[in-house]
Amino acid sequence: MTVVGVTGTDGKTTTSHLIYEILKAAGKSVGLISTIGAFWDNQQIDVGLHTTTPDPWLLQKLISQMRASRVKYLVLETTSHGLDQHRVWGIPFAIGVLTNITHEHLDYHRSFENYRRTKAKLFQRAKVSILNRGDPSFGFLKRLLINQSRSKKIVSYGLENRADFRAKQIRLLSSGMSFKLETGDQQLILQTPLIGDYNVANILAAVATARELAIDWSIIKQALRRFAGVTGRMQLIDLGQPFSVIIDFAHTPNALKQVLTTLKQLKKSPGRLIVVFGCAGERDYLKRPIMGKIAAQLAEVSIFTAEDPRHERIEDIIDQIVAGASSLAKEVRSDATFIKGGDHVFLRQPDRKKAIGLAINLAQKGDIVVICGKGHERSMCYGSQEIPWSDFEVAKKALKSYLKRMKG
Repeated sequence: MTVVGVTGTDGKTTTSHLIYEILKAAGKSVGLISTIGAFWDNQQIDVGLHTTTPDPWLLQKLISQMRASRVKYLVLETTSHGLDQHRVWGIPFAIGVLTNITHEHLDYHRSFENYRRTKAKLFQRAKVSILNRGDPSFGFLKRLLINQSRSKKIVSYGLENRADFRAKQIRLLSSGMSFKLETGDQQLILQTPLIGDYNVANILAAVATARELAIDWSIIKQALRRFAGVTGRMQLIDLGQPFSVIIDFAHTPNALKQVLTTLKQLKKSPGRLIVVFGCAGERDYLKRPIMGKIAAQLAEVSIFTAEDPRHERIEDIIDQIVAGASSLAKEVRSDATFIKGGDHVFLRQPDRKKAIGLAINLAQKGDIVVICGKGHERSMCYGSQEIPWSDFEVAKKALKSYLKRMKG
């Protein structure tokens, strides 16, 4: 079985699914284990709540079942926790793919350097490393791999001229985006329903992987054009409302910045960008003010709320987010009925259901509402208990109430 491991702070799931869909389009017998679930032979199996790389017992069981089904390729989303806790021990990685390494999980790894070195374990084991040339850790990883073995193959991708796979002339379209891909003496135009520079990087990583596996260009182009995205990643909810509502899994500073930057480019004046998010309890607390500052800078309206608080007080988590937002935006009451387009404000609403309803009720024609942090997840953790939850379903219900009231 040829195993492709995909790691990184953000973009792992989308990149993994892109590689999987390209291999499927090429007629390969392929399996996928990602945050969303395990996929092969037209079946999907849940891998657990808040889980990306399953525990080794479940992981090996899934791989064994795939092998019994004659799966020849496996795309495995591989986390730093999975690497550090030996969940992927013994798995022979043919290719390792890096999306990026940014601020996350420092509660567990204690320092960014430890986090980066843990990610590096995948590439020290893989025969081929596909690295993001634009990521600050590119030089560190390249030096580490060359020092380990000069025979290690390294393939780079990114928006930089020196990358082996590079993108130029990125254009937003009504149906997504297009860009020119350059590699070696090859130049071709790729189209995708995805949007955002970060998704250009995800696509380049997937294309570089596909070419390493000798997939034909025509199949790659076709698969990218058809790729509809991943559940809970820039997922649009359209019930006919006069504003946009989007669900996204962004729960790190970099992911939140990328999502809000992309949506800000799409927003037309005088429309506003309204973001709803929180930060997980008993996890990396250092990122909380950073995310508050990013939201206050890029969104006109930020609503801070619950996101898997576990045993922490939601209000305490929100206070830490506010510490980063308060220098760039002013706080308004949660019953505010009108906020001008030029203002940058934030609101506190610890109840996530009410926060989503508040965002939708504040929205006006041309606004973009983005609900971040939970994405595809189907539960929320309070204390030690998992409560059934879906941002998608809650937002849809709030939209139905809004539309019913508007028809009045």
